[in-house]
Amino acid sequence: MPSTHPLALHDTASSRLVQALRGHRPEVTPVWFMRQAGRSLPEYRALRATGGSMLDACLDPALASEITMQPVRRHKVDAAVFFSDIVVPLKLVGLDVEIVAGRGPVFAEPVRTAAQIADVVRIDPALVTERGAEVAEAVARTTAMLAEESAVRGEPLPLIGFAGAPFTLAAYLVEGGPSKDHLGARSLIHSDPAAWSDLTAWLAEVTGRFLALQVQAGASAGQLFDSWAGAIAPADYRRAVLPASAKALEPVRALDLPGAPEGVPLIHFGVGTGEILADMASIGVDALGVDYRVPLDVAVDRLGARGSEVTLQGNLDPALLFAPAAARKAAVHAALEAGLAARAHVFNLGHGVPMDTDPDVLTDLVSTVHDWRAPGAA
Repeated sequence: MPSTHPLALHDTASSRLVQALRGHRPEVTPVWFMRQAGRSLPEYRALRATGGSMLDACLDPALASEITMQPVRRHKVDAAVFFSDIVVPLKLVGLDVEIVAGRGPVFAEPVRTAAQIADVVRIDPALVTERGAEVAEAVARTTAMLAEESAVRGEPLPLIGFAGAPFTLAAYLVEGGPSKDHLGARSLIHSDPAAWSDLTAWLAEVTGRFLALQVQAGASAGQLFDSWAGAIAPADYRRAVLPASAKALEPVRALDLPGAPEGVPLIHFGVGTGEILADMASIGVDALGVDYRVPLDVAVDRLGARGSEVTLQGNLDPALLFAPAAARKAAVHAALEAGLAARAHVFNLGHGVPMDTDPDVLTDLVSTVHDWRAPGAA
């Protein structure tokens, strides 16, 4: 069988990012940013000014691939992250959801009762794959464009796919939109554990198929975002959240990728997760994203025995993007030095790029990371 996946065809397996995620430490620390593609870039705003909704853009292969590539060209990051949204698979299976500017994902009909949950989980998750042709085409377009950019730079550039974790998706579904405390989802865990289990098991298959679709089409790594996992008490997280997160990775692990027998490395990221880092690492992921609240060397200590088993990703506070250059550079170096405690390190922010970030600051930050060398390195 021909070696058709970019891990083999475009040698993204030897990229800085994939090597670091697999536990090797390249001389130059790889860097990418969550939300690097999108609203912080003037070229993105110019494209989006032509009309259409956010979800329309996500499902337009030409537009999504071009938006994905914009920060790669501008900032010289070491990877692209696919321009999409965690609710796209829910849109694909037929749920009525829109992304409202200034608010986020909003569902026309919240899913709060056992009867409503029973109706939703009857929807076949296979619809994500059956209706995902535009997603697959956008990924294929992007990997071809990355191959061209790689030839210019002289180094392979991988694409990172992503999907929302079941808890975060459930939090949006139950509330009908964004929430400050996710009280509805947290309450459902206790008031109707069976319905909660049914909902998150279904979401695991839906979002897992979405991530697998991206990987099969050409993504060389995948990240599971659990943006709201930090809202859950650790015992509740282990009992009612983590099993579904583990299940969400199964469709990716089941893939047989031509020319990529090792499969793709997987990253698990959440916000406010300092108390559950070891739990998040326990589901067999290759890397753990750490938000800005916990220094990377402290995160290694909190991981205990698992500290030597996972690469760490992160974790500059996004607020430092608005700080004086000298303060920002010192903080970048501090994060890089703290990352030496891990088996390997992928530099990132401790959350996403704020929309009013100066793009030149991000470009300079990439150069700062690339110029840094570990003490004692040649």
